[in-house]
Amino acid sequence: MRGRNGERWRAPYACDPAASRGRLIGEPASPTRSDFQRDRDRVVHSAAFRRLKHKTQVFVHHEGDHYRTRLTHTLEVSQIARALARALGLDEDLAEALALAHDLGHTPFGHTGEDALHACMAGQGGFDHNAQALRLVTRLERRYAAFDGLNLTWETLEGLVKHNGPLLTPAGAPMPRYARTGIPAAITEYSAVQDLALATHPGAEAQVAALADDIAYDAHDLDDGLRADLFGLDDLREVPFLAGLLAEIAALHPGLDRSRVVHELTRRVITRFVEDVIAETERRLARLAPADADAIRCAGAPVAAFSDPVAAADRDIKTFLFARMYRHPGVMAVRARAAGIVQDLFGAFTGDPGRMPEEWRAGLSGPADPRTPRRVADYIAGMTDNYAVSQHRRLFATTPDLHWVTWPGGRD
Repeated sequence: MRGRNGERWRAPYACDPAASRGRLIGEPASPTRSDFQRDRDRVVHSAAFRRLKHKTQVFVHHEGDHYRTRLTHTLEVSQIARALARALGLDEDLAEALALAHDLGHTPFGHTGEDALHACMAGQGGFDHNAQALRLVTRLERRYAAFDGLNLTWETLEGLVKHNGPLLTPAGAPMPRYARTGIPAAITEYSAVQDLALATHPGAEAQVAALADDIAYDAHDLDDGLRADLFGLDDLREVPFLAGLLAEIAALHPGLDRSRVVHELTRRVITRFVEDVIAETERRLARLAPADADAIRCAGAPVAAFSDPVAAADRDIKTFLFARMYRHPGVMAVRARAAGIVQDLFGAFTGDPGRMPEEWRAGLSGPADPRTPRRVADYIAGMTDNYAVSQHRRLFATTPDLHWVTWPGGRD
């Protein structure tokens, strides 16, 4: 069923673009697209989105054409988010916009780069990729004549900063993950201008986009880890949920070749997780009976979620991947070298901001300028893997080799 501007029917508890809390800077409505469709399109056409093509997911960009990058991960998350939103009667365009934007703030070299930049910025408020995504879409993207950033709707910005849930307790204290560092300044400063209601949960579209992120990287990291021979199919039997899926595949398709087994496994992970989220979320919605999107925000707990058994399976998969993939000696060796590149670049640019391009050094008085560290962090965070390496080669006599295939059996 179609509605305004080509939109599909949505449930009463879905976010409605016609009832949006609006943009910071008012704009005329589009005659052909909803506000959430415009948000999605602005994200896709942003420079930050294009740079995801050459940003690491787990493996650095040059290790093989079939491993995921931030861009391919983002597209997988988007597909799953739309499927969940459609099944639950949510606004698909908002869910898609949030999925496409959720990793815009990531640094080169994946979480390694983020950890390194956070350490470099320890005395300057640290570095948080969700806060960086907000900086990008509200300040750093400079494309439009009337404003900096993308001037996205309140609902998209809310979902972006609440990707991991509320940032404040109902009493106004930082949630445990921010208890030591405090809420990132980029978020508190923006929320002071356009209140993002940091103590409530986000709308249901943001909740399903966050779950889509978990589903996508569980499945594709299993696929990439198997492809790289970091572990084998037999190793996956340590995880009861995966053991059950492997037994099912063997019973239905005896003698199936390895590559097809891997694909059958990953597609079943996605399917079972998606179907579980739909069923569990429908149960929670039936209990809550929310009349509108704000009832979802004020529910006090997520409405979109895994059931308890599948949540346990999700934790088991993440525990397995942490030990066997993210902490694999070959991967860890490259992580250390990649972190060194980020640290070197930060030191070089904060020591001499004139080494940065004009658009980044403009207005800075030098190393002592209090704005310099954050400006340098913004510059480095926007780099792709290969651009970071090229900048290191420009500034330093030697640059670490980031190839990680150093164990027997490593292959693409």
